[in-house]
Amino acid sequence: MGNDGRRLLIRPGAIGDVILSLPELESARADYTEVWAPRATLPLIRFADRTRAIIDTGIELVGVTENARVRELESFDSIFSWYGTNRPEFRAAVSDLPFTFFPALPIATGKAPCIPVPAAPLADFAVIHPFSGSAKKNWPREKFRAVAERLEMPVRWSAGPEEPLEGAARFEDLYELACWLSTARVYIGNDSGITHLASAVGTPVVAIFVSTDPVEWAPRGPRVAVLRNPRVEEVITAARSIRREPSQ
Repeated sequence: MGNDGRRLLIRPGAIGDVILSLPELESARADYTEVWAPRATLPLIRFADRTRAIIDTGIELVGVTENARVRELESFDSIFSWYGTNRPEFRAAVSDLPFTFFPALPIATGKAPCIPVPAAPLADFAVIHPFSGSAKKNWPREKFRAVAERLEMPVRWSAGPEEPLEGAARFEDLYELACWLSTARVYIGNDSGITHLASAVGTPVVAIFVSTDPVEWAPRGPRVAVLRNPRVEEVITAARSIRREPSQ
């Protein structure tokens, strides 16, 4: 930790964007560190002294509504922001404040995201999460079902609160989901925030990329298999090769 006084980190983006940025964010810690991020991701930010949902701060009005101001910004000695980088009107409105802007894409720090969770016994199941933030990123559902039928271990299906999948495990809190994922022998999913979450808690991950670039967006970690438009057999082989055994 540095001795840089009060520092604010503002990180918008989807779940996966925030998770990929965690090493970068944590490396920017100061004496006091506050993080503003999307509400759903706040439980995953374990290093900050305080977290706030961006939507609760009023910052979205700065540069949009005349004379809009977030007075709390004036209390920080430095502000590292991934918010407003490409908005000239926002940058102009905060030009008198100690902002440093960063690009939206995660910066390679050489460290994989790590979300600490309580130690728990390894359970005998695989997790399949067949969703993502965009239908064009999703491997066909019937192929996930074919994998589940041939995986030779129990499968638990995972879905978000609003995603349609009968019998799926659902968690409102992403940290509770992270703790559950950490007990699985292997995780299989699309390019999604939940795939990044599984990798960040140390679960072996088979990440399936259909339309996005894994060079930029693949999960980081020592037990991650990245497959592009794979066959069912390739997914099964990858899952068998990286899955944890009950003694691990």
